[in-house]
Amino acid sequence: MRSVAAVVALVACVHAGAWAIWQNQTSAPNVTGPLASVSYSPFEGHPEDGARPTTEQIRNDLKVLSPMTRAIRTYSATGGAELVPPVAAEFGLKVAVGAWLDHDRARNEREIRSVVDLYRKNRNINAIVVGNEAIYRADFQKKTEIVDGASVTRTLNEKEQVGELIRYIQQVKREVGGSVPVTTGEIYSTWLDHPELASAVDFIAVHILPYWEGFSATETVDLAINNYFKLRQAFPGKRIVIAEFGWPSAGYNRRAAEPGRVLQATLLRDFVARAEALGVDYNIIEAFDQPWKTFEGSVGAYWGLFDAARQPKFPWTGPIADPAFVSVAAVAVVAGLALSLPVLAMSGATLLQALVLALFANGVGAWVGVIFDYWTGHYFVVGQAIALGVGLLLMIPLVIIAMWKIDEIAQVLFGRGPQRLIRQGVKAPEGYAPKVSIHVPAYFEPPEMLKATLDAVARLDYPNYECVVIINNTPDPAFWRPIEEHCRTLGERFKFLNAEKIEGYKAGALRLALQHTAPDAEIIGIIDADYTVTPDWLKDLVPAFADPQVGLVQAPQDHRDGDKTPLHAIMNGEYAGFFDIGMVQRNEVDAIVTHGTMCLIRRAAMDDAGGWSSDTICEDTDLGLTIYEQGWRAHYTNRRYGHGLLPDTFEAFKKQRHRWAYGGFQIVKKHWRRFLPGETRLSSPQRREFVLGWMNWMGAESLGVVVAMLNLIWVPVVAFVGIAIPDKVLTLPILAASAVSMLHFATLYRARVGIGAGHATGAMLAAMAMQWTVAKAVGVGLIKDHLPFVRTAKGGFARKRVSFPAFDEAVFGGLLLIGAAIIFITNHESVREVNLFGIVLVVQSLPFLAAVGLAGLEGSRLNDFAFWRSLQARTAELLGGTAAEPRRAELRIEPPVSADKGIEPAQ
Repeated sequence: MRSVAAVVALVACVHAGAWAIWQNQTSAPNVTGPLASVSYSPFEGHPEDGARPTTEQIRNDLKVLSPMTRAIRTYSATGGAELVPPVAAEFGLKVAVGAWLDHDRARNEREIRSVVDLYRKNRNINAIVVGNEAIYRADFQKKTEIVDGASVTRTLNEKEQVGELIRYIQQVKREVGGSVPVTTGEIYSTWLDHPELASAVDFIAVHILPYWEGFSATETVDLAINNYFKLRQAFPGKRIVIAEFGWPSAGYNRRAAEPGRVLQATLLRDFVARAEALGVDYNIIEAFDQPWKTFEGSVGAYWGLFDAARQPKFPWTGPIADPAFVSVAAVAVVAGLALSLPVLAMSGATLLQALVLALFANGVGAWVGVIFDYWTGHYFVVGQAIALGVGLLLMIPLVIIAMWKIDEIAQVLFGRGPQRLIRQGVKAPEGYAPKVSIHVPAYFEPPEMLKATLDAVARLDYPNYECVVIINNTPDPAFWRPIEEHCRTLGERFKFLNAEKIEGYKAGALRLALQHTAPDAEIIGIIDADYTVTPDWLKDLVPAFADPQVGLVQAPQDHRDGDKTPLHAIMNGEYAGFFDIGMVQRNEVDAIVTHGTMCLIRRAAMDDAGGWSSDTICEDTDLGLTIYEQGWRAHYTNRRYGHGLLPDTFEAFKKQRHRWAYGGFQIVKKHWRRFLPGETRLSSPQRREFVLGWMNWMGAESLGVVVAMLNLIWVPVVAFVGIAIPDKVLTLPILAASAVSMLHFATLYRARVGIGAGHATGAMLAAMAMQWTVAKAVGVGLIKDHLPFVRTAKGGFARKRVSFPAFDEAVFGGLLLIGAAIIFITNHESVREVNLFGIVLVVQSLPFLAAVGLAGLEGSRLNDFAFWRSLQARTAELLGGTAAEPRRAELRIEPPVSADKGIEPAQ
């Protein structure tokens, strides 16, 4: 315990140290005097939405701003902005007052009249800026004129638009009579492209904002200064002012331009120091963050020297560091430590196991810190906050499932090994041989297959058993009469029942079998009609019932036709993972999932649980969970004591999984109240294991489909509107969860299942391919309480397929890939979060494409071992070697050796 605690503490210290190393602390020239000028917008909402500032609000703002600047620049002269100059005069601030121009010519005239009136009334106005990037935005592109009494709208070229702007400038200059300089604000290239505009103004007000051009932070200040001097060379003798220079403190990158708090402070201090030293007139954009500027993309709200709460973002002297960094790091470390605490409660955890769990817990803690930083460092409108909240709610189950998988990896690779597993059988007490009644339900099963099952039962090496064969709802005598005769041949141990009309599907048949069970039978064994058991099944496992608390003993499913085709081998490998990994680990906390074959149940436990129920179509798992809820214990062995048949086709494989998932969801709806404290005799570890198991299987698959659909809907918003781009706090968990799932498969299959890498990859694809099937089953379960039981086609009796069995998956997978392509193609500014979103779409397409691939494999030449033998022979011939005989056994699970690999016997 102390060693584990030391590991947890050490990882927390390393985590804290990593944050300390990561802290971005830098230096820049000190700026001690007031700034030359700062842009100031008094609006707290979009002016067109009616947001109008008050005099008191402006006074409070300028009280904060006046100690650090000699002048301010405004952009409008109406809507409340006209209140700024007189208030600025109270603080001794000069004002470069702006007149906002756009396509609305009536409004433009109001702006012109207002800006002239302001100048006449306020002596602190030292410049008038007519228009703000009107040419860059093409505000004058459309012009309406009266021609021959009709209104005609024509499109102006850029030179004509410049002419329109010059007319506005000249109008203002006439009104003020040359007593104050008049200009317009435009980007660098506009001034160079239109020297006539430079001639029309009293000074050049150039906007140099390298972020929007995608330049890196290291290039920014040099670019601004160089462009300033290029303009001086182009327009000698003309006064030039850098009327806008700034850098955003948050938002997404634009090519090489990276926003950031520390970068903003560093660049602005460096620029101001350089500009002051060179005698460059400048204006910094802007005074305060403007959360309402969502139309300027992710960075629009974050250009301020002060945040929206009027708190300074950085100091102008001394070292520069992110002021929020310490609190973010503290949240991350505390969250990581809190998530590591369950490790301390683990019984018998090894140091390596504790290390892996603590490392991942601190990784999740770092994610929590990033969320805290994003939430506290950004402004949200209601819709954005709701979208982020919903996104995070969807991510939480993914993170929990990923942590559970890491826990399983740590237990299997670095834990002490299984302690409760039955491996080679249980030694029976002297004379202990309770009677076992083996029940074999059958519904339209091929007679020869069922005969093989009964012959295997007849060979059991156990002295005291009977076999009840129940043919149900199968009126065709071709299916039941051969079985009746075969039971008569096998002797009095075998009872034959034929119920042509029975309700309740398999559960109804098993209830009838119980009615015909010998009164002295203490153990009920259940096997499917396709399973051939080994002679030692009962001899090895029945002795476990000598413990009166044991109500159930489960052996794994396995299959004898795994080498029929490559697809069958893949399906068999997928099944094996659950029985060799998941069931073994669940057994450690006595929380196994009961399956309706290779199962032994104490009759008293079955009676205690109320017998077979038809409430769900997974009556076996339902009964097993009810037995647990009554306080009985169970045991599991991963040794193969029986082999059945795999689904005939990929479509049958999907239908079987749909039935299991739908039945599983029925069980959740039936039992969830019993998981509340005090409702049953389930232990806390049992509750946790069942809940996490349901989350990992049904929850993760359903959530994966839901998130994929939401992302598909969001593609046009990101690609064509360019807003609400999912942040990395939402995309990285999806990628991380996918990586953890693949790591879980790769490591645990190698450790426990004992199959080759290629076979394991196929098994992983088969598991992925079931995502849509499971999600669809859960969706149906939400709206329907009951579905009919569907028999899985086995033994070569599947109908010939008439449609592609993965059509839905092909559509969704294709749409996700198309969406990803659109995202990548339209990401002209190389925004990192947009690329991450595109990668997420590709990753989310993989389960759908896996289903398409397996469905395509089934009908192709590749689904024939003869093809691979021929290919191997031709390859060897081309290489000049001798073709070795392909080992088809490598593509099947060999019982019991590979199944027991690395598993310790029970103590």
